[in-house]
Amino acid sequence: MCGIAGAYWTNPHHEVSAEVLKRMTDSLAHRGPDDSGIYQRPQQEHGPYGIVPGIGLGHRRLSIIDLAGGHQPLANEDETVWTVFNGEIFNFKSLRARLEGAGHTFRTDSDTEVIVHLFEDEGVDAFRHFNGMFAIAVWDQRHRRIVLGRDRLGQKPLYFRVQDDQLLFGSELKAILQVPGVPREVDPGGVDAYLTYQYVPHPRTIFKGIHKLPPGCYLTFDGQKLEVISYWNPDFAREENLSLADAKAELLELFTDSVKLRLQADVPLGAFLSGGIDSSLVVATMKQLTDQPVKTFSIGFPQKDYDETSYARTVAEHLGTEHHEFQVTPDTIEILPKLIHHYDEPMADSSAIPTWYVSQMTREHVTVALSGDGGDELFAGYDRYKAVRLAAMVDKLGPFGRLASRIGMNVLPAGGPQKSILRRGYRFAEAMSLSPARRYLDWISIFNETRRSDLYEDAFVSQLPDSDPYTFLYNAWKKVGRRDPISAASLADLTTYLPCDLNTKVDIAAMANALECRQPFLDYRLAEFAIRCPAKWKWRGGRGKFLLKHAFGDRLPKVIWNRKKMGFGVPLNTWFRGQLKEILHDTLLSETAMSRGYFQPEGVKLLLEEHDKNQFDHSARLWALLVLELWHREWVDGHA
Repeated sequence: MCGIAGAYWTNPHHEVSAEVLKRMTDSLAHRGPDDSGIYQRPQQEHGPYGIVPGIGLGHRRLSIIDLAGGHQPLANEDETVWTVFNGEIFNFKSLRARLEGAGHTFRTDSDTEVIVHLFEDEGVDAFRHFNGMFAIAVWDQRHRRIVLGRDRLGQKPLYFRVQDDQLLFGSELKAILQVPGVPREVDPGGVDAYLTYQYVPHPRTIFKGIHKLPPGCYLTFDGQKLEVISYWNPDFAREENLSLADAKAELLELFTDSVKLRLQADVPLGAFLSGGIDSSLVVATMKQLTDQPVKTFSIGFPQKDYDETSYARTVAEHLGTEHHEFQVTPDTIEILPKLIHHYDEPMADSSAIPTWYVSQMTREHVTVALSGDGGDELFAGYDRYKAVRLAAMVDKLGPFGRLASRIGMNVLPAGGPQKSILRRGYRFAEAMSLSPARRYLDWISIFNETRRSDLYEDAFVSQLPDSDPYTFLYNAWKKVGRRDPISAASLADLTTYLPCDLNTKVDIAAMANALECRQPFLDYRLAEFAIRCPAKWKWRGGRGKFLLKHAFGDRLPKVIWNRKKMGFGVPLNTWFRGQLKEILHDTLLSETAMSRGYFQPEGVKLLLEEHDKNQFDHSARLWALLVLELWHREWVDGHA
């Protein structure tokens, strides 16, 4: 696990010096404290393949495999292919055997060397052969181009900027911002998307001119032509008619092999354990595959409604793990400046707080941790899918269903606790006039379209692009074609919420603490199986993960299978009416915040007032506004 950065140019006036390249690389030192390397070569007028562009590659390393021989940047024998790489190629041993059989000679035992040799043979098709989590940059001298590639499900981030004949890239935005002259102009469309989703969706970033490479894509640039091409295109619309027995057998084989591959390491290894089904299954399978005690790590809160440590403890005792716990209190909000610095873009998923702390605690004991991310998206585990299914049933009633929804809006309260039954009923009825995808976005949005319109200053609205943030979700939703609504919602989450929110949250929090996090559910073979798996084997009896329980039911205590899903939330509601009230008000009502030109001051004051009086739970919205303002102070005003 590492950090990568670099540059490509075909005009000597746009050269990125070795000094600047070092600054780019050093800005990622937290991602790789064990080693660093730089390859920088100015543009050459007369190279073996004609005029050779300038290239700079930087690398920071967290040593996991081949501790002595895995130095980067790394080249092939004649130095026509160079690479820097962040992540892990879990099937590198089988790829290496194939390449050695084809005549390639290896100098190291690292997975990185597989990349250069496979690229020699396959070019950009090499990405299709990698099973792993990765962000890869390849300098292809023969074709005088830079190639960037990202794993299929977006576990590893990769940012880039193209200006004329120069391309800059980095594992984090901060690396690109080290280059003199790179503007920090905030994209109004990025702000609008952020307040919709609580993250800025790919390929956009919060800054104009800087982009994210989408998951499952590679990019080529030769100084003139930029191409972004998707190399992973599973058929989301195809549902295979699998029997339950066949589905169970395939799941058992794929999941076990995925965990086994992710146990490869030359350093200590453990697992996050929330006490939910997914992380518990990862730990249970680790237990079956190793003779050593599994180290597990959990995070909790003093508030019972947000604390899962008792369930994690139950699983740990059942499996006999070496278990560790940590409790988060409002006093630990001092971590907020660190979060703002490490999450280069505003990121309003407040569970980044416990994710940071569990990563910090875990790193004190191990260097690699497995997690259960992805199980909810692949096997329909979120409670919100109940609303999706119910809405589809109401849609079938036609005019009668719409009439019932209007009546519900008139009799149910619009305010009150966010998670109360009555409040949920109102939100359900309110959205029933919308299309299924638009309705789903309305439910998952931090600020839906109406709330954003009411909050924005007119001058800010005039700066917004014609594109609608809804398009990001809709493009994912429509891939499922005529499949059932739960498949539409869960598979849309797989390609939107998972890479942009969950994977980003885990990557930044873990890597800031020099911890590698591996996610067995996100093996692309398992994902492809879940994509074609019938919804009837995922959702049954009003609950998701039916197939997981059928396949792995005997591995966990019954209480884990039957417990109510809690999620990885943070008690912001309580904090913002107590210990954090002052900092919230002082920040959002400051002259600095009010002068941004985004929001009507009356709108912000109303959110605070309604929350203070317990008329409405605006905690998620207020957290999003707080993070946005603090991000501005760090990355725009302060030029971090």
